[in-house]
Order: sequence, then structure tokens, then C-alpha cells
Amino acid sequence: MSDESRPQAPVGDGEPKRRGKAKRRHTVGRVILISVLVLALVTGLGTLYFIRHLDGNIEAISTDNLGDRPEEVYTGNGQPLDILVMGSDSRDCEGCGIDQEGGGGSDTTILVHLSADRSRAYAVSIPRDSIVDRPEDGCDSPAASDVMWNAAFSVGGPTCTLRQLEEMTGIHVEHFIVVDFASFGDMVDAVDGVPVCVPEDIVDKPRQIFVPKGNPSRLTGDQALDYVRARYVGDLIQQNDISRIRRQQEFIGALVREVLSAGTLTRFDKVVRFLDAATKSLQTDEDFAKVTRLGKVAMQLQGIGLDRIKFVTLPTEYYPSDSEFRGKVFWTEQATQVWDLLNQDKQLPPKLLKGTSVSAEAPASANETGTSTPSTSESPSESPSETPSETPSETPSETASETPSSSPSSPATTEDEEDRIFGVCA
Repeated sequence: MSDESRPQAPVGDGEPKRRGKAKRRHTVGRVILISVLVLALVTGLGTLYFIRHLDGNIEAISTDNLGDRPEEVYTGNGQPLDILVMGSDSRDCEGCGIDQEGGGGSDTTILVHLSADRSRAYAVSIPRDSIVDRPEDGCDSPAASDVMWNAAFSVGGPTCTLRQLEEMTGIHVEHFIVVDFASFGDMVDAVDGVPVCVPEDIVDKPRQIFVPKGNPSRLTGDQALDYVRARYVGDLIQQNDISRIRRQQEFIGALVREVLSAGTLTRFDKVVRFLDAATKSLQTDEDFAKVTRLGKVAMQLQGIGLDRIKFVTLPTEYYPSDSEFRGKVFWTEQATQVWDLLNQDKQLPPKLLKGTSVSAEAPASANETGTSTPSTSESPSESPSETPSETPSETPSETASETPSSSPSSPATTEDEEDRIFGVCA
């Protein structure tokens, strides 16, 4: 072939180069697009797998044996939500049996109430030493009178405890959650410990308990279990559950703050470990046995704000020393008012909260020596004018300086010495 017959090269040296660049751009674009699609697919499948894994951690329990239940009282806009939270004391974990009691019980019972407009939440702790009447429905065992509150869990599990609460309060409980104490410790370790103000070392050598003092003291999972479950603080043996409830409230508030902190939420590995630990050995009713359902409620709680989440100890009094129920407690008239107000989705007035509640919000301030100032139980927006007219002028939760003591002991006060005995910072 002669030179003349050969195809002529395109005019201009730059044009072939431009074609080459265009080809490379198309190639790179396809690679990027395929990579993004593969990454999205892998991420989606990973998320789906993780959600299924979390769902697999949750054990669903049937509620078909609950029988006739209370009707909803609130008739306004929206829907209040009541969730019964129980701590399962299985004693399967090392060091769980610190108070020499049989396994299978529930040392912790908290009714979480979310208002219909999701502007506030109350977490009401019920002393396990309360003397109550137990129903037959939900328990699969005969009804019983004048029995301890936590016996229901041993007899009939979470459904028995739920029906016992409904019978005693008239509140319709939508859901329940049972958290195993061993998993609770794993939750604490998943966020690398939780800072809590402990006024002095909690030591109980026979039960191998040691919780170091500090302001704050960052507790590991094992230390947290000792802190929230111990009934022996210093040389004083607490005769009922009030001291433990107070520490549980302080610790749960600190755990919530730690989970919502940037140090946890910005760490994907911490979030994964926490969710896995939180759902492990978790038991719920069938309608609540989905991590996405639990997540929606958690988001609603987060939207309320920590300052509007109150941990409340149910008002109780000790039985007289000569009673067969010595050392046990009974619910006072103010306890009835708490249940009635929650059933109507009304705010709990300051007089019912004073001395019986703590906020989930962090302490308002801390001085240079490290002494923290606890958040008050009375929110500025909860003014006396908003309280129902049936609220009494005095409650047994008032401090000793305001109300003369007419019972052997008041379950909840604001005395600094009692705070120290309870193992919390005044």
C-alpha cells in the first residue's frame, strides 16, 4: 500500500488526546458508579443483617393470658404510652447473687410513662418490698393477698407483674421490657464505663463488692451491677429497697447521658456494641419485639429532652415495727394520686415530686472541688397553677424540716446524710 492510499491522520495533534481523555473519564465514571452501587448494596445488606441480628436477640413473650384489662382513661389528642421495665435477676452472671436471694426474681420495676404530646416522661420506681395483692390473670397461679411486689415475677414472670400493676393502679400498660442484669453490665462496658458520683467507697467484703468513690467515678460493668443492686452501704443494712432505687435512678440517668453523648454516638463501634448488648437476653411483648419499634420510642424519649424526664420513687411508708410486715412498705395516698394523674396523662405536681424524684439531666453545675449540684425535681414549667386541684397540700415526701415525721421512716428525703448513706452525692 502506497503512502497516498493510507488513511490520513486527523488534522491537529490535540484531537486524539481529547478522545483518549474522554474515554478514560467514561471508564472512571463507570468504576465510581459501580463502586457506589456495590458499597450501597453491601451497606444495606449489612444493616439488614445487623437489624435481623438484633431482632434475634429479643425474646417475644405472649400476652394472651392477661384476661380483662383496664380501659384507657385519657381521651385527649394523641396517645400516652406506658411501658413496664423490669430487671431480671437471673443470677446466672458471676457476682449477681449479692444479697443471698433465690434466682428468677425481679429486683427492679419501673413504669415509664410518655405523655400523649411527648413533652414529658416519668419513670416511676416501685419498691420490690411493697406489700400488694396479686391477681390470677397473667400469673397462671391462684390470686394472693398481702404478698411482696416482686413475688409476681417469680410466680408468673413479666405478664404477672404487668397485670399486678394494672390491677393495683388501673393503668393500661401497652408494652413491657425485661432486661437481664448480666446484659446490663455488658451495656456499661460497651460505652467504656459510666461516670457516677459516689461519695465514699461502697465495700461489702462477704459479697465481694467494691465500688470506688469519686466525683465522678467511672464504673465498669461489674462495678455498675454492684452499685445498682447492693443493699449494703457502709455499716448500714438497708431494710427496704429505697436506697437501691435511688442509686438505680442516678445510674440510669448517667447511662442515658453517656449513650447520648458525642463520645458514643460518633463512634460506630460503640453504638454497635451497645445495641448488641442492650438487646441481648432482652424480653418484650410480641408487639415490641422489633429493634426498629424500640428505636422509635427511644427517639421520642430523646426528643423530650433529659430535663423533662423524671425518675420518681413511688411514695411509700414503712409498716409499724410491731407489724408482721416489719421492714416492708405500703403505698400511701400520694402513691394513689401519682397513678391517677398518670392515668389521666397529667403532670405530676411539684409537691408529689419534691424529695422523691431526680432528673435525667446532668447536674446543673460543679464547683472547683468537684462537688456537683443535683438537678432539682421541680421543673420551672411545672408551676403550682398547673397542678390539679385534688393535689394535697402536704405529702410524706416533704423534708423533715418542713413536715413532722409521723411514721417510722420516710422512704425518700433530701437530707444530705441520707444521700450519703444511699451511696449518692447530695
